[in-house]
Amino acid sequence: MLIERIWTGNAYRNFHYLVACPDSGEALVVDPLEWRLCLAAAHARGWTITQILNTHEHRDHTGGNAALVRATGAQLLAHAAASIEGVDRGLAAGDRIRVGRLELECLDTPGHTLAHVCILAHGEQPALFSGDTLFNAGAGNCHHGGDPLRLYETFSRILARLPGETRIYPGHEYLARNLAFTLDREPDNEAANALLATVSGSDSAEMPVTTLAEERQINTFLRLDSPTLIERLRAAYPDLGARPDARVVFCRLRELRNAW
Repeated sequence: MLIERIWTGNAYRNFHYLVACPDSGEALVVDPLEWRLCLAAAHARGWTITQILNTHEHRDHTGGNAALVRATGAQLLAHAAASIEGVDRGLAAGDRIRVGRLELECLDTPGHTLAHVCILAHGEQPALFSGDTLFNAGAGNCHHGGDPLRLYETFSRILARLPGETRIYPGHEYLARNLAFTLDREPDNEAANALLATVSGSDSAEMPVTTLAEERQINTFLRLDSPTLIERLRAAYPDLGARPDARVVFCRLRELRNAW
């Protein structure tokens, strides 16, 4: 499997991705708002874009669909319940997407929106194209059609079970900001401190690709049993019990992040 990560440099801080079969040169493009960048990258690599995958229906992920379809004739894939014009194939949990000899798995991952998918590539080093569900060191918001409880369930029931070596490819670049939030909640988090020191001032296009094992160290939304996190959360929410339920911790964290 070949992966091309495309930094857009736009106001939304989008990442786009090309996932290509090394044998056939067929490629799937993920969330191509800046479609010309995706087309240029495919041409430079000698790849043919045959499929477009939208992780969810927000315009900053779907805005390039129509133009890229016109340019390539690619098939458009998205969640079966998503409100996206021109979808050729509606996806559900467990569906397989073939790109040449590659096979990708669709995960149904509601929360940021109620019709959101992540795409998992299996193999020696799995890869998760996580849209706006899981960011490097962060979690998606639920402002526009989402639900924090559903997002918690996605994290706890689906993402938490993936192998630690899974590489995380999100829809936006927010790494330094997300690390700063983790440290606001866990000032004693040495892994987050070390990574923030490494990436501060770095070019956004060169930000590291994290693994899920690293996320479990640096992402406060995956560290819901941290004593420091719970103690500091109780300062903001005095009604938090002595042993708060993980879903309560997650949702309170999401509330704090909304205004942080």
